[in-house]
Amino acid sequence: MDEVMAIWAEWLRPSAGLPTVQWSLLLALAAAAGHLLQRYSGLPKVVGYSLVGTLAGLAGFSGAAWPLQGVALFLLELAVSAVLFESGGRIALRWFRHNPMVLLQSVLESALTAFAVYYVLRWLDVRTTVAEGVAMIAMAASPSVLSRVVLDTRAAGPVTERALVLSTLSAFYALTLVSARAGTLQREDTHVLATLFPVAVVLGVSFIVGALLALALRSALRFMSPTSENTAMLLIALIAAGTALAAHFGGSAPLAALIGGMMLKQLHPRPWAWTRQLGSAYSLLTMLMFVLVSVVAAKADWNPSVAGLVAALVITRGLAKMVGVSLANWGSGTSWRQALWTGCAMSPMSAVALLLVSQFVSSSLSLGPRIASITLPAILMMEILGAIIATFAIYRAGESLKRWEPRGAAATPGNLDE
Repeated sequence: MDEVMAIWAEWLRPSAGLPTVQWSLLLALAAAAGHLLQRYSGLPKVVGYSLVGTLAGLAGFSGAAWPLQGVALFLLELAVSAVLFESGGRIALRWFRHNPMVLLQSVLESALTAFAVYYVLRWLDVRTTVAEGVAMIAMAASPSVLSRVVLDTRAAGPVTERALVLSTLSAFYALTLVSARAGTLQREDTHVLATLFPVAVVLGVSFIVGALLALALRSALRFMSPTSENTAMLLIALIAAGTALAAHFGGSAPLAALIGGMMLKQLHPRPWAWTRQLGSAYSLLTMLMFVLVSVVAAKADWNPSVAGLVAALVITRGLAKMVGVSLANWGSGTSWRQALWTGCAMSPMSAVALLLVSQFVSSSLSLGPRIASITLPAILMMEILGAIIATFAIYRAGESLKRWEPRGAAATPGNLDE
């Protein structure tokens, strides 16, 4: 494919650059594939986006370099930050006061996932530091994939809401721990203070940036309508500014956006469907995120010798999340069957996990690639397979407002994208 691109570049010299043309065509193909896949199989469009990105990456698509840097890294952070801001805006902290078992479910499933993955990898003779890094990444579910699945299936109910909240909180824990650990990855043995101080710095800086974001938006809402397109554009512009600044000062841009969304929910508790106002621009940004993740993961240096480690990671992670949610289900307001489907719905891994891997790779040229060799294939697998599992879980829980109609003949042209 590189030879074809080289020949193409000799006679095609677009004003915006050849990579712009390549990405434009790839996104157009992804949009068509997502639409057709949903129409003829009933699966969410994100599966089609990921499949197109995977095929492009395996074919040698040159539009994304690993490790992520520059514009590609900024766009991915921006997309993840926008999704996490929306996800954080769904979480009302008073809910945990009235139902503390939900918070216990979150902590237990994340901790159990990390410990289970760590000890399984150590049992398979993976180096301690590498197993620790992979375990922290495995904690993070994918609010971005799950939110798109929920949108495409028109899901609503306790399993859907619980899975979205638990996925968002797991991303919160993973972003905090990995952002702090990446800076000390080269040190095998660290005392308690050296471990806690980076965590405090990441949380402190992210909290400040998130608070400024929430206060700015709360001030804007005093004279701007929540349903206005200008308000939505103001939001995405402020998230972009926070994305550019948070990491520079030692924080995490996605974590700051998540904290900002949670704080804004407390300051402005009324529902605010800002993604509806962003419309196609937000959809394009999220589609770019899924395609970029799959392209980068597919282009990574795959090592057949770690296939067993990848399988162990995926299986252990899935079981740990289901067990963790179920163990703390008593008194949480859902049945045991609903707890099982909630754990299944938390299967996807995607952009958050890729950002965490990128942090490790940028921090250590020796340990980072070893972490990436295990996690990147798992991310690629669970972005696609995880979306299918989450869709199945939502349908089995009976929370989708649409029937599973795998044939396009059952749908009319006017409602295919609804």
